[in-house]
Amino acid sequence: MSTRMSFQVALNFEDGITRFIECRPDETVAEASYQARINIPLDCRDGACGTCKSVCESGSYDGGDYIDEALSDDEAAAGYCLPCQMTPHSDLVLCIPSTSAAAKTGAVTHSATVAAVKRHSPTTVEFALDVDDRHTLDFLPGQYVNIAVPGTDQARSYSFSSGPAQRHISFLVRIVDGGAMSGYLTERARVGDRLEFAGPMGSFYLRDVTRPALLLAGGTGLAPLLSMLEDMARKPPAHPVHLLYGVTTDQDLVHLDTLEDYAEVIPGFTFDHCVADPGSTARNKGFVTGLLDSATLHDGDVDLDVYLCGPPAMVEAVRGHIASLGVTPASFHYEKFTPAAVRQTVKAA
Repeated sequence: MSTRMSFQVALNFEDGITRFIECRPDETVAEASYQARINIPLDCRDGACGTCKSVCESGSYDGGDYIDEALSDDEAAAGYCLPCQMTPHSDLVLCIPSTSAAAKTGAVTHSATVAAVKRHSPTTVEFALDVDDRHTLDFLPGQYVNIAVPGTDQARSYSFSSGPAQRHISFLVRIVDGGAMSGYLTERARVGDRLEFAGPMGSFYLRDVTRPALLLAGGTGLAPLLSMLEDMARKPPAHPVHLLYGVTTDQDLVHLDTLEDYAEVIPGFTFDHCVADPGSTARNKGFVTGLLDSATLHDGDVDLDVYLCGPPAMVEAVRGHIASLGVTPASFHYEKFTPAAVRQTVKAA
């Protein structure tokens, strides 16, 4: 068991809000939550009622004492836990059966300065922020924030393309004609501009890599997967990870050099890409589903975690293709995005 003074616990609520707390090895998660003024569901505090029953998606812990009526052996084996009894042995990620509003908490708002704006191509721009209180901003690789567009009353949702440990946070944006953020980034954005964002949010994030993983990205859906890869570079996985990246035209391709760099430093990481435009110079022409065969899915003989992020049509095409191959992944996490104000995050287990 670790001798750390405290561990970080991510509390993911049903409405997509994530709050982080510090929890000592000698205190329960419920105690630490209440110390942080986050009222997670709780009743008996003795492991007898099951009111606080949650799911632990990452990390190790001592489950504490409780009765079968509150938590059965089968539930415990499936990852269910009782925050009123559990004490951490590592950092944890918990899914809480409550909304953030019911827990009397909400998304945290941060202020930041634009540190860089890079136009990768006519279709894609990337920007980085220097966050005023960076030490208080925690997020899980794959999550997103809602960013207020400077000079407007609108907000847009973007996934981090940077890892949780990096000083500057960054985002990939597809340029959309008439788009509020597109207009700002291409016409008015300057280093030193001030803006605000709220988050982190979303249930699309990297879990413990306990089996081979397949990552699939469509267009700027690459952003959250870059965040995951940055985290893997810091904490190398014990299982192979393969990424498939698809775009519409050659000018949509970004960060191939970054993926090459990750292939050098992350053991077992490989990737491939394709371009839908028949006139592309890419080796693989067509859609991601053309690279998604039985071999990529380990012929269904190996438990596999799948992470998929892209436009709705691409997400549905991939899901249907995997199903048509008769493969059922051990877990399937996906996020659809559209050029609209607030993102809807979806997860399928």
